[in-house]
Amino acid sequence: MKSFTISKNDANQRLDKFISKAVPNLPQTLMYKYIRLKRIKVNSKRGEISQRLAEGDVVDMYINDEFFAPAKDNFDFLHASKKLDIVYEDENILLLDKKVGLLSHPDETEYNDTLITRVKRYLYEKGEYNPKDENSFTPSLVNRIDRNTGGIVIAAKNAESLRILNQKLKDRELEKFYLCVVHGTPSKKSGTLVGWLKKDEKKNKVEVFTKESHGAKEIRTKYEVLAAKDGLSLVEVELLTGRTHQIRAHFASIGHPLLGDGKYGTNALNKSLGYKKQFLYSYRLRFKFTSDAGILNYLNGKSFEAENVWFRREFLSGSLTASQK
Repeated sequence: MKSFTISKNDANQRLDKFISKAVPNLPQTLMYKYIRLKRIKVNSKRGEISQRLAEGDVVDMYINDEFFAPAKDNFDFLHASKKLDIVYEDENILLLDKKVGLLSHPDETEYNDTLITRVKRYLYEKGEYNPKDENSFTPSLVNRIDRNTGGIVIAAKNAESLRILNQKLKDRELEKFYLCVVHGTPSKKSGTLVGWLKKDEKKNKVEVFTKESHGAKEIRTKYEVLAAKDGLSLVEVELLTGRTHQIRAHFASIGHPLLGDGKYGTNALNKSLGYKKQFLYSYRLRFKFTSDAGILNYLNGKSFEAENVWFRREFLSGSLTASQK
């Protein structure tokens, strides 16, 4: 038997969700069976699968010890790099400038050194996070950016901040702005592109249509051309909808693909200019809450910007060099 006292970071979760995180070695079918058989109790009473846990509740699990994984003394995230570009930090969140080439989360190609493992190492070494002190919570990224794109990523330090920001992201109360370089110059220097996007899961590629199409979702991409020279344009983009590869596919669909984009761009043009990196950066974030944000209300109206966008200064000065290729 083992008892878990629900901490602030564990509170407000369903019982079954908490158990899945706290005891990952327990098969789901057995978990539901043990709840029905009263082998898992809350405050010495029968637990309900969908019961919301409150801070201070005690969850008793009368199950075999083999399901309780021993606490690790050596954590995998300690193998991650210490390099972390912090745009902003307070007691609840981190805003991080993720560089091109760094994964947000581990995948089959990289497990130890990713943005989230660097965050865990940073907070662990600051004394703000220790897996041994947590039943189910781990610092988490609210949004993610593809490996080949750089920009601002939000990390939540506690469960309450994570829940709030996940909902705000879903409700589109976080405004995200991008910088990109495109081939050519759009006929209108500013405007909102409207289209319909359909994803091919097998190819991990999308197609954009000018009219409604079966299985396609509407996309809206607001843009402003900031500068144009030598057949290229520096463009600021605001995503009014957030779909897979939206910026890259939408601009390619109107004949202005991103410089360096091998998937939706024009390889012949990219090759002739010698650029292989994708010229896209999520450089600015604004919190625009239209409803209560609880402990994060202080962020409402605040805007944050990544200063070191690797191609902006070079484009504006006309000095894009081989070092950026």
